[in-house]
Amino acid sequence: MKKAFTMAEVLITIGIIGVVAAMTIPNLTSHYRKKEIETRLARFYSVMNAAITMSEVDHGPKEYWDKLGKSDPDENLALGKLNSDEWFNIYLKDYIKYSQVEINDITKKVMIYFPDGSLCLFDGASFQFWPESKNFEDYKIGDDGEVKNNTELSGIKYFTFFFAPWDNSSLSKYHYRKGVEPYKYSWDGNIDSLRTNPRIGCQKDVTNERAYCAALIQMNGWTIPKNYFNKY
Repeated sequence: MKKAFTMAEVLITIGIIGVVAAMTIPNLTSHYRKKEIETRLARFYSVMNAAITMSEVDHGPKEYWDKLGKSDPDENLALGKLNSDEWFNIYLKDYIKYSQVEINDITKKVMIYFPDGSLCLFDGASFQFWPESKNFEDYKIGDDGEVKNNTELSGIKYFTFFFAPWDNSSLSKYHYRKGVEPYKYSWDGNIDSLRTNPRIGCQKDVTNERAYCAALIQMNGWTIPKNYFNKY
């Protein structure tokens, strides 16, 4: 005669399984999200620069392209720059795969949605990359009339890149004649300062945004460091 499990034994077993699952699933979810961010950051970097390389065949070296301007057409005209949407239509549109392109109503940034579910916004030389477009939080206008840029999400939900191949100033030496690179403008070349810069370093508390986070991850082989300021 086969011995059956008692109801108490079954309930205890189910309880143990539940406890193990409760302890394991959050870690698995966190690990998956971390790997997804790393993969999409590396892919974005590769896709954007492949598109720029192809565009150079038709438009010449990128350092001689029309410069990217802000959304103010009068300012761009005075500085000899193109609006971001004009620049996109000339230099990127035909060389990159995307699922949708929009112009943000508030900031007039170009919004490029990619097939993998990620999103890039740019206006001027700064490119804001969201590994998961569903996490994008639209800009808001504050009581002072200024646009709120969601900087508290930098280095967590979005990462900053920069494109200024024409800028040969000392502050832009890591971007001169380069493609779309993780933001390194004014970087002193010291790895530690990618974390410790009080204004834009990859740390919990900064006075602007965590613009150096993408560079820190790139320097770590497109892997989020173990001692990253935010645990995924």
